[in-house]
Amino acid sequence: MRGVETVLFLVVVATVVATFAKRLRVPAPSLLVVAGVVVGLLPGVPVVQVTPDVISLVVLPPLLFAAGEELPWRDLRAVGRPVAVLSVGLVLLSAAAVIGTAVAVTSLPVGMAFVLGAVLASTDPVAVTALARRLALPPRVQALIQAESLFNDATSLLLFRVALFLAVAGGAASWGRTLGEFAALAGGGVAVGVLTAIGAFVIRRRTEDPVLETVISLVTPYAGYVVAESVGGSGVTAVVVASVILGTQAERLTTARIRLQVGAVYQTVVFLLESVVFGLIGLQLPALVRRVAGGSAWWLLQAVAIAATLVMARLLLVFVLSALRQRRADGRISWQVPAVVSWAGARGVVPLAAALSLPVATLDGSALPARELVLLLTSAVIVLTLVVQGFTLAPLVRLAGIALDPADLRTEYGTARRKLAEAGLSHLEHLAETESAPEFVVDQLRASWQARLDRVRGEDKTGDKTGDETGDPVRGIDYRALRRELIDVETAELTRLFEAGEITDGTRRRVQRLLDLEHAALED
Repeated sequence: MRGVETVLFLVVVATVVATFAKRLRVPAPSLLVVAGVVVGLLPGVPVVQVTPDVISLVVLPPLLFAAGEELPWRDLRAVGRPVAVLSVGLVLLSAAAVIGTAVAVTSLPVGMAFVLGAVLASTDPVAVTALARRLALPPRVQALIQAESLFNDATSLLLFRVALFLAVAGGAASWGRTLGEFAALAGGGVAVGVLTAIGAFVIRRRTEDPVLETVISLVTPYAGYVVAESVGGSGVTAVVVASVILGTQAERLTTARIRLQVGAVYQTVVFLLESVVFGLIGLQLPALVRRVAGGSAWWLLQAVAIAATLVMARLLLVFVLSALRQRRADGRISWQVPAVVSWAGARGVVPLAAALSLPVATLDGSALPARELVLLLTSAVIVLTLVVQGFTLAPLVRLAGIALDPADLRTEYGTARRKLAEAGLSHLEHLAETESAPEFVVDQLRASWQARLDRVRGEDKTGDKTGDETGDPVRGIDYRALRRELIDVETAELTRLFEAGEITDGTRRRVQRLLDLEHAALED
């Protein structure tokens, strides 16, 4: 089975799996990994060789970009301090814990145990975002989980480079060199990310062609990643910074029609890439087991011990930090949020790319010791976290009782639409008083918006209906221009509601899509 055939096969499998995942209400990434393992166990299935360039250069940038754009700046600011602590402290603690466990239960030398600890130290933004996307978590909890997974990679990549230097060159690490590399990784990544966002913003503001806009949007994460890596910075950090910045400017960058098209294209790209990468993770594990472990099952016990160590280290630090913070706040200590945050630490694409990038030989030409075992244990831990934590995260959220109530979300959505309609009516009244628009056009739109407001107030369950049930008998230029003006007023009100904390990001995105659809229908 050649590479292209493998990719097509995984896409077909992913489509089937995604269908069943929705019906079974289970996370698609976890089910994809299981499907990949099952396929890999079938007799006659050829060995799949995944190169690090495919993962880190082709797959990772757009998935990171999509995850970063989903992170609202308002929620990110609210969790900035805990994210900073977890992005550094938890990575160091996890790496140290894995090193100790690996030395105790595996045959890895200390240097390669350090490499394994650095590879598995950070949570994976692609896996965490894919798992958390289907859960109705409170905004701050969702932001904390996603932001930590997005920003802890600079620390883990620094550890990985230091560990790789020790294992490959056999040298001693220097504190000065280590701090310099961290500054280059983090600082270079942030700088390139900001410049990438500025460049993309300037270009996209001057682009009105939907095809060019879509191409620029797709090229942006690749450009940021490649430039950052070429100057010694963190490509992951550059993509994340660029995506967060551009995500805050989405409504200013493009028109409604282009936003709809780019959104649809990105959803398709993310689905295809996630399908391929999670399927590949599962597919390569059986081949690694046959090649490295033979008939022994000792590797599975080692992987379980390392995965448990990661979970325990995460539980320890998250609960300690949460207890200290809650004692300062009101003296009460609860377990619900720390438990969910701790259990959301899945590994995935980034650790896999790091493990695959391990060289085959050291600088003196000898074979890198236990390279295949590190790759096997990394893949096994990734599969374990995606399957065990992936399948149990939603039940834990329900048990903890922190998920947003669907009834409350429906109420919030209805309230947002009502306030937008009221803002539109208020603007029409202002136009009528100042005689700034033709009277008959204002009357027609006032009737339409009043009918919309009455309908929203009377709906027990809000749907995704757009337009006006009363009909629009006036279709002239004045009518379309004034209606677009009303949609702009509603968009401004939607932004105000979100920035004031009255609605969640999910509601904002849902209502914004309705406004974009309505605006696009009025374009020539």
